[in-house]
Amino acid sequence: MAKGIGAKAALLAAAVLMSGLASGLAGGPAAAASGKLVLYTSQPNADAQQTVDAFTARHPDVEVEWVRDGTTKVMAKLRAEIAAGAPQPDVLLIPDSVTMAGLKQEGRLLAYPEAPVGPYDPGLYDKDLTWFSTKLITTGIVYNTAATMKPASWKDLLKPEAKGQIVMPSPLTSGAAMIHLETLTADPELGWDYYEALAEQGALASGGNGGVFKAVAGGEKLYGVVIDFLPIREKAKGSPVEFVFPSEGVSAVTEPVAILSSARNPEAAKAFVDFLLSREGQELAAAQGYLPADPEVTPPEGFPAPSSIEVMPFDPEQALTEEVAHKKAFAELFGG
Repeated sequence: MAKGIGAKAALLAAAVLMSGLASGLAGGPAAAASGKLVLYTSQPNADAQQTVDAFTARHPDVEVEWVRDGTTKVMAKLRAEIAAGAPQPDVLLIPDSVTMAGLKQEGRLLAYPEAPVGPYDPGLYDKDLTWFSTKLITTGIVYNTAATMKPASWKDLLKPEAKGQIVMPSPLTSGAAMIHLETLTADPELGWDYYEALAEQGALASGGNGGVFKAVAGGEKLYGVVIDFLPIREKAKGSPVEFVFPSEGVSAVTEPVAILSSARNPEAAKAFVDFLLSREGQELAAAQGYLPADPEVTPPEGFPAPSSIEVMPFDPEQALTEEVAHKKAFAELFGG
């Protein structure tokens, strides 16, 4: 993903690591961390390896055992373990705050009141401090540079020039698209009327973000709804696309981290949370090509300043109660 695999990212990650070591951060659970830490994550393999390596370099007395798969498979594995009475992970790092809200309701997350959330917007972590966002992966508009209409807002996709030329990921298969649906339908200026209008525009909803980007970059469609780093990264490589942060704001997947209430090594888990939320952890996220959740950390090349990006309100606990009904309503509009 983004810059997380290349040599440049390795150098950046090394610089982040050296910065963290030089800072000599100490005290609290991080200083006492040792033993085995079990991490379940849906990060891409290269990103997960970089994250674990940077963490263990700061905490050499912690041995991290990590399991990586898609979010659906990670959660299926965890659910099976819970049903058997033997959940394995100490800490969970997945894209989906709605899933975290569900685990919280079940009492499966450990509150961490001492988490270092100082620079973070309160909307980026649970009010009871059971889960914490680690980055922002926003959803906006991508358009092919051959398009005559240059969209600046979500409502621009309802203009005649966009009819039959819109593609977007389906919330039936994409977690980011589900959060996007919940965010926009909760907005009083958009709501379900907006999705009904998109359906009337002939918008195609299918698959995930990768397919959306390919359709727009290849000229099959002129406009798409997509996560930010795909078009930003590929534009830098010469792809004929532009990415827009719409004027109304964007939805965001925030890759939250949480400690399980059943954690065998909660002190090491707290140290892992501390690292992800620290400046060094946020600089590592930026080095991997993501928009950091900490607004004080410089974003990757091609991204605007975080302060200029309007992230629309999102209530994961409310979304949890509406998800099934909203997926059904979406399928009735777009098929699936």
